[in-house]
Amino acid sequence: MDFPVAVALAEFVPTLPVGTNWRYEPKFDGHRTIMWRDKESVRIQARSGRNVTPVWMDLALAGLDMLPPVTVLDGEAVIYANGKIDFAAAQSRAASTPARARRLAEDLPAHFAAWDILVHPDHGDVRARPYDARRALLLDLFQEHDVQPPIQAVPMTDDPDVAMTWYQQLQEQGVEGIVCKPANSAYKAGRIWKKVRHADTVDAEIVGYTGPAARPHALVVRLPGGRIARTQTLKAPLAAQVSAYLVASGPSQNARTRAGEAYRTTGPGPVVEVLAGTTRHAVVTVTRLRST
Repeated sequence: MDFPVAVALAEFVPTLPVGTNWRYEPKFDGHRTIMWRDKESVRIQARSGRNVTPVWMDLALAGLDMLPPVTVLDGEAVIYANGKIDFAAAQSRAASTPARARRLAEDLPAHFAAWDILVHPDHGDVRARPYDARRALLLDLFQEHDVQPPIQAVPMTDDPDVAMTWYQQLQEQGVEGIVCKPANSAYKAGRIWKKVRHADTVDAEIVGYTGPAARPHALVVRLPGGRIARTQTLKAPLAAQVSAYLVASGPSQNARTRAGEAYRTTGPGPVVEVLAGTTRHAVVTVTRLRST
């Protein structure tokens, strides 16, 4: 497997999927990282593919010490402060220089929450194997090599009631939701998993859209407080309902959100009801058209 690897992602869903084929993991609020244990070194890869080893050197050294050569793990770099996961501390570390990262690590060392194994020292590239098989390989490898914090496997359950208990009780500890993974799914790039995040239902004004006005892909909305956000992809029925207003709204202009996402503006239009994430990710999903 070549460096960097394209990572698996999760799409937002409003409710927890249930069934015998689902596995549930708590979603920690940190920085997505891939840990590459090579023959003589460790590299830390960001979700974007960048090599970010210098700012996560404490994790690299832990991987070098505990993981066998030719091992690649997927997970989250997290930092605990005052008894809970502190995203601001992880963000500060990720944005720092290598020298400053070393100083930060002295006070707030990082942890690596591993949830998948992509390359196994004995079995090679295992991404094509089902999730359950990869999970077993991950746990066996950690036990065989006595892998301990700051590297550890995330909890997992096949019981949706347990997953909902995590969801309801662990938010204050920095768990921002639940990631749901099919037991028989291979690991591949793209949004192959589901995620449920803490969210509030609010009304939002449509200020723009992506795609053609007659068949919009997503909306750009103004949330309470004034924040402009791009929604998740619209379901076909909602897109059909909104399109009439977009087509009739008149000339539009090119614009960008603060996150740099391009969209077309629209005139005063309808209000939509959305699920707006309460975490830093602020995922916004349209649930219905409210008014004109």
